[in-house]
Amino acid sequence: MMIRVVIADDHAMIRAGLRLVAENAPGVDVVGEAADGVEAVAVTRRERPDVLLLDIAMPRLDGLAAATTLLADPAPPRIVMLTTFGSDENLHAALRTGVSGFLLKSSPPEHLVEAVRVAAAGDGMIDPAVTLRVIASFAAQPVLSPPPELATLTARELDVLRLLTRGLSNREIAAEAGIGEATIRGHVAQVLRKLGVRDRLQAVVLAYESGFVRPGRP
Repeated sequence: MMIRVVIADDHAMIRAGLRLVAENAPGVDVVGEAADGVEAVAVTRRERPDVLLLDIAMPRLDGLAAATTLLADPAPPRIVMLTTFGSDENLHAALRTGVSGFLLKSSPPEHLVEAVRVAAAGDGMIDPAVTLRVIASFAAQPVLSPPPELATLTARELDVLRLLTRGLSNREIAAEAGIGEATIRGHVAQVLRKLGVRDRLQAVVLAYESGFVRPGRP
């Protein structure tokens, strides 16, 4: 089954590059493009893609506002935000909105394909190079009361949650924990189920907002 993708970025050259990479990946079909936030909302609603690659800094309607609008629709697409180190001041707000990931525009092509596939599969990811900036965005945020669901996690599941907050893949978590990747997939699924969150990205938000993990604290 093809993964339908819309690309929204105000730079035509970047859109062309993203389209080239995406369309060269098996099972991925770019069904639309948009040059600003208003157009991104319209094209997405018309084409109903599985994944929207959405630039944060967009004219007329910025990426955060466009994402908020689209995620309020019935059956919205999975949204992966495109960012640079100069335009990611809205990372925390975007995470709370419910986007499915962040991708640096300078990332290797394989990261783009991975982000599309992960998002389409119902999970979320943060480009490893963005992880530290995401963590920093939580530093100035007030700590909320820990949700009671945290107490339902086993010691191993708490360890997995800590590793998730570092932006590690299942394979990397398995290597860190010294257990099989299939076992880690099971632990991640249990963590998400017990916390009542949609994907690992939302689990990371919960971990930081509850104070379970804080920037600069082991």
